[in-house]
Amino acid sequence: MAGIYIHIPFCRRACHYCNFHFSTSGKQLNDFVAALLKEIRLQESFLAGETVETVYFGGGTPSLLPLDQLNNIIGELRQHFNIGPEAELTLEANPDDLNEAALAGWRSAGINRLSIGIQSFFEEDLRWMNRAHTAQQAIDLLPLALQYFPNTTIDLIYGTPGLTDEKWRQNVDRALALRIPHLSCYALTVEPRTALDALIRKQKSPPVNTEDQARQFLLLMQWLREAGYDHYEISNFALPGHRSRHNSAYWKGIRYLGLGPSAHSYDGRNRQWNIANNALYIRSLQQDTVPFEKEELTEEQQFNEFVMIALRTMEGISLSVADRFGNGQFGRQLRSHARKYLQQQWLQEINDHYILTSAGKLFADGIAADLFV
Repeated sequence: MAGIYIHIPFCRRACHYCNFHFSTSGKQLNDFVAALLKEIRLQESFLAGETVETVYFGGGTPSLLPLDQLNNIIGELRQHFNIGPEAELTLEANPDDLNEAALAGWRSAGINRLSIGIQSFFEEDLRWMNRAHTAQQAIDLLPLALQYFPNTTIDLIYGTPGLTDEKWRQNVDRALALRIPHLSCYALTVEPRTALDALIRKQKSPPVNTEDQARQFLLLMQWLREAGYDHYEISNFALPGHRSRHNSAYWKGIRYLGLGPSAHSYDGRNRQWNIANNALYIRSLQQDTVPFEKEELTEEQQFNEFVMIALRTMEGISLSVADRFGNGQFGRQLRSHARKYLQQQWLQEINDHYILTSAGKLFADGIAADLFV
């Protein structure tokens, strides 16, 4: 099993909090697609012998792609990779791109899962984030999207200035009322060199309140547990049978190929990443060269990645897997460092796995870092 991630680096507007690689100018779109098609051909040996079970169009805003170009990309993928007959094909989309023609076109192209960037159902929040869509577009078009794509996930953001617990409850309740099968919910983070970072430093926006974020995360876990969702990864909740197969593969360390500028790839031992510059990416592919850097992960790095990723999941860290690293030494060190978190009840040991408790999930990154070798 393997996966493919495709980065579409174009957006209509720059959200204030976003630090992903993208451009708000579409002038290079046609040249980008031509370069991407060439990269697909040049990289066909990366997953040689593997069946690709997930394809994920991320960005950026992949729903900006004209349908003929999306069809060309999927056709090229099928020509050069063994895409499984039941493969999950996800397209990230914004509400302002949703209409019946687009939904029908994506479905006919082979997309079978949508990831819709809602973020909030309140207009004032969307304006503060500098989102391109309106609250009414999200409210009106989500039911239509679910008709075409029953397997749909939406993104929501909590911990933003002005988001009260009541407004957060209303955001979650609206998603639950539609019975959306998968939710990705993220605490607002202030990334360096973003517009939000500048606004806070210039005191034009209030800073993030971490106590509000922690409380809203605990409320979220309670509400979605009561609604029957599995909290299968720190930021992800799914009704039974609706976990993201693509993201789950990342968390299991399965091989994947990243295509497009800034996309990352992993073959089980080596990690590589494409240049995060559209013009240089296009120019390099015009010369039949994929512009990437590469590193071979040490055993310590592989162990630390395993700990970091596994700890975020519902299943937690398998101690038997941990014992395979460093001739068992890494597993012994892990047990020693975990002892204090077990005593604090931030970790629990269940069936030879270390699993975060609800309280521990508030400190997941710090706990993981302390468990590293």
